[in-house]
Amino acid sequence: MHKCAKGFVETLLGLFAIAMFFGSAQAQAATINYTNSTDATISENATPCTNPLLIPFSVGTSYTVSDVNIGILIGHTYRGDLLMYLRSPAGTRVEIFSGTGAGADNFNVQLDDAFGTSVSTHSSADTATAGTSVPPYQRNFSPANALTAFNGQNSSGTWRLEICDRFNGDSGSFYQANLSLTDTPTNFADLSLSKSVNNAAPTNGAAIAYTLQVTNAAASPNTATDVVVRDILPAGVTFVSASGFGSYNNATGNWSVGTVAPGQTRALTINATVNATSGAVITNTAEITASSIVDIDSTPNNGNTGEDDYAARSFTVAGTRTAGTPPNLSTICSPANQILFDWNGKSWASGSLNNSFTIAGIGSVNFTLSTDGSFQSSPEVNNSNTGAFGTGQQSLYQFLEFTNKTQSSTTIVTLPTAVPGLQFTIFDVDYAANDFADKFTVTGTYNGATVYPTLTNGIANYVVGNSVIGDAGSDSASANGNVVVTFLAPVDTISIVYGNHTTAPDDPDGQAASIYDFNFCRPNTALSITKISQVISDPVNGTANPKAIPGAIIQYCILISNAGSATAASINATDTIPGNITYTAGTMRSGNNCGSAATVEDDNATGADETDPFGAAISGTVLTATAASLVPAQAYALTFQVTVN
Repeated sequence: MHKCAKGFVETLLGLFAIAMFFGSAQAQAATINYTNSTDATISENATPCTNPLLIPFSVGTSYTVSDVNIGILIGHTYRGDLLMYLRSPAGTRVEIFSGTGAGADNFNVQLDDAFGTSVSTHSSADTATAGTSVPPYQRNFSPANALTAFNGQNSSGTWRLEICDRFNGDSGSFYQANLSLTDTPTNFADLSLSKSVNNAAPTNGAAIAYTLQVTNAAASPNTATDVVVRDILPAGVTFVSASGFGSYNNATGNWSVGTVAPGQTRALTINATVNATSGAVITNTAEITASSIVDIDSTPNNGNTGEDDYAARSFTVAGTRTAGTPPNLSTICSPANQILFDWNGKSWASGSLNNSFTIAGIGSVNFTLSTDGSFQSSPEVNNSNTGAFGTGQQSLYQFLEFTNKTQSSTTIVTLPTAVPGLQFTIFDVDYAANDFADKFTVTGTYNGATVYPTLTNGIANYVVGNSVIGDAGSDSASANGNVVVTFLAPVDTISIVYGNHTTAPDDPDGQAASIYDFNFCRPNTALSITKISQVISDPVNGTANPKAIPGAIIQYCILISNAGSATAASINATDTIPGNITYTAGTMRSGNNCGSAATVEDDNATGADETDPFGAAISGTVLTATAASLVPAQAYALTFQVTVN
């Protein structure tokens, strides 16, 4: 293996082509593209790092550069041999590719600071031959180092792309490069955003304050108006108040800044309370998302963390870690109304990722597992993890192998009806250095709406919002890795995602955890009935401001609603029509609410109209409304008309 010397000898290529195009990357700015497509050999002998290949781009016009991008097409086996630099006429030299990608072949990449993913992560082989047509380039990455180093420089002169081969054994060819320079517009502002937090190590329950500042540079030629900054507080802190210039909407995270003149700074302080447990790292990010005028060196709302309109601050929750105290499920349902699902005595079919279990008082509950990693062994019910509950206790055990820390497994628990609340424990949520960092994220739904649980940490993990992260070791029989999950609101579906935190290595080793017994609040129904009326017409006024006088037509609506968490079945409601009014035959209509009830119901209790979800009939003066069932949050409306005698 050879090391590159610091110096180099210029080896200029001969002829090159220049093409120009004008774009609209910024207001009143022109983007000019310079192309060099002269083929050249790249090898450790022809272009070592002591004598690199130089690809020149001649720029004959003078303007101030506000943005630089470059696309490069190279055919070369074992791309990790290559180093690349871009040098401006002013002498600024930036390493744009540092030889990452190891044994992958070729380089067909557009490098632009605006792309969020660095070229250092590029591990796939590219397509690159003498016949490959570019642009567009096959891949889009940000460079190894930011091209903003060239912003503000004069364009005129020779720009050079330097390419060298630092190791023996592989070689290739340069085919083409496209250098894009954007000149500086005149109609712009130069906004920047900064953020600070007043305590880098607050304890759980402590008050903290974030301060945001938006500045328009003194040299900016224009005032920016309609400026908006988005700062959505992260999980782990709870909003208390905000003060300062403009207005802050905690629901959207939008700070409406308004006008920022050249040389002016606007500030906002957001006060919050820390609710994450000891050891949690809480990161709060903010970005300028709107402005009336283009920014010279950043683009609002593009998510680029390298631009000066983006800011982030982190703190670590201090204090001694103790196991938390979970909420008491009895606050929403008495012990007599709790139903235990015990894994003891249950079997899990070998190789299965989908099993259902009948729970008395609830029905058939389904567990479905999936993963983009792999199960080291089939999910099973065993006592591999017991969480200090005793060796005789079984749970749903998952032993997983992930090849990268973005992979995860998901367990979906689907209930046949909603329950008012539930609680269960996850065993062995912990951490092993250079091995894994367990992370569980638990979310529920109720009639499709998201429901968040309360997670209670053990000593080996900490909680941030609805996620728990292992940061210390725990034995499989220890309570240190336990996490208690509590839903104190109705829920009908639970998602349990198991993966790794960012503190895990790039390729985590095998890791395992278990989902222990569930304690459900017994499902309940909460039926209510209301009745409303409306005068439709009368013989004197017609439909214009009618009165309930003899001969008037009145429409009634009976509304039956289920506000409980369980499905109500075999619903039957009756209404007796008084003697001073007469039912109008054939006027019954049913639906989900009074305003949209449109399904025709005839006057008898038989026929096709009685087989739809809702039924209605009249016998003498008694009107009957029926529903086979009403699921939670569902309603049944029946309208009918009468004549005043």
